[in-house]
Amino acid sequence: MDFMSDVLANGRRLKTLNIIDDATRECPAIEVDTSISGQGVVRVLDEVGLLWGLPKRIVVDNGPEFTSRTLDQWAYRNGVELVFIRPGRPAENCFIESFNGKFRDECLNLHWFKDLEDARQIIEAWRYEYNHFRPHSSLGGKPPTEFAEQSGLRPTPSTSVLIAPKPGHTEDLPAC
Repeated sequence: MDFMSDVLANGRRLKTLNIIDDATRECPAIEVDTSISGQGVVRVLDEVGLLWGLPKRIVVDNGPEFTSRTLDQWAYRNGVELVFIRPGRPAENCFIESFNGKFRDECLNLHWFKDLEDARQIIEAWRYEYNHFRPHSSLGGKPPTEFAEQSGLRPTPSTSVLIAPKPGHTEDLPAC
């Protein structure tokens, strides 16, 4: 998962928390708000966990929301390993970086969001299209949801498939 930012029409900052499943390329959530704290990250992860199950590991950068005590305690309680990329090495979280580029080019750069609700609606529509209709060459030309359903990789509350290395084992990262 990773954060991105943009600006609303009124000049107010917009922040998104983007979450990607490395195995299926599905995007279970894009949280949109003017600010997202560690508590906000935990709330989104709890919501995603109800529908998708919790991952074994989550790859993140060293931003304050990801290094917060709140997220650390949540991860410990839920048996989720937080894997921090090395500072200045975004390629170690290549799937989210690739997603972020597509999200920027295909959504954020194309829209002038009137307000926060407008941004949420447009971004959610883009996320739905990305998951259900956008073909991915790495998935045999299938959209992520179709690939997940056909491959049996669909996360459920009892299984999880977010792929990440063990701490200090960047060679275990999936090739981008």
